[in-house]
Amino acid sequence: MTETVTTDDGVRLWADSSGDGVPLVLCHGGPGLWDMFPDVAAMVDDLATVVRWDQRGCGRSERCAGPWTSERFVADLEAVRRHFALDRMVLLGHSWGAQLALSYALAHPERVAALVYVSGVGIDPVSSWHGPYEKNLLARLGEVPERLARWRELKDWGPERAVLNWSVEFEDRERAIEHAGRMADPWFEINSECSKALNTETKQTWGTPELYEACRALDLPVLIVDGERDIRPRSAVDSLERALPQVRRVILPNAGHLPWIEDPKGFREAVATALRW
Repeated sequence: MTETVTTDDGVRLWADSSGDGVPLVLCHGGPGLWDMFPDVAAMVDDLATVVRWDQRGCGRSERCAGPWTSERFVADLEAVRRHFALDRMVLLGHSWGAQLALSYALAHPERVAALVYVSGVGIDPVSSWHGPYEKNLLARLGEVPERLARWRELKDWGPERAVLNWSVEFEDRERAIEHAGRMADPWFEINSECSKALNTETKQTWGTPELYEACRALDLPVLIVDGERDIRPRSAVDSLERALPQVRRVILPNAGHLPWIEDPKGFREAVATALRW
């Protein structure tokens, strides 16, 4: 069921709920993108009441002037929780959304029953993983030279460039364009201003001693889920795993950055474990 969540500063957010059971709130990747979790919701809606939402200024949510800060996005997630009258929830975040979910858990641990941290990049400085990621991205695009050439030719982040870029995220190279095409359907304009601002903030704030200490003090269960073939070095997540006092890690060997697409059985089993905590 589609609903509108109004934040404390009056911005309208698109949201959707389905299923029945433990409250499970999903935080999509980006920043600047939109919810791409219909498959995940359908996969676990017999186990959970699944809440999906588009972050401010993105996708089906109201276009606005920001502000584009992690603090503001954490407040928006709190507005989603309040709208659906959830006392405590399991939070699942993917990629940038994993960072957002972690930030929310650090700010409001009493509202989080468990955290599922999917395909994130840990808490070390961005410089620790971004170079190898860019190298791997170009190598995968270069497997089909025409795709790399076209990707370089395209300057605007429309659907064609996005599909080419997202195609590197899948271990199944034969179906990579097909999978990436599904991510772009429906298509919403990428919020580049949002993406630039939040990525800049992450470069400035991630990797600090304060963040490591906050994670060491996080008193709730965390499940880290990785696709082993993600082009972002999985070693980037090691520091987060070491810091967390209650953590389990599941590595899906034949999956990339969106592991629920390439290993739905393994992904469902992992999430089901967190829902039982």
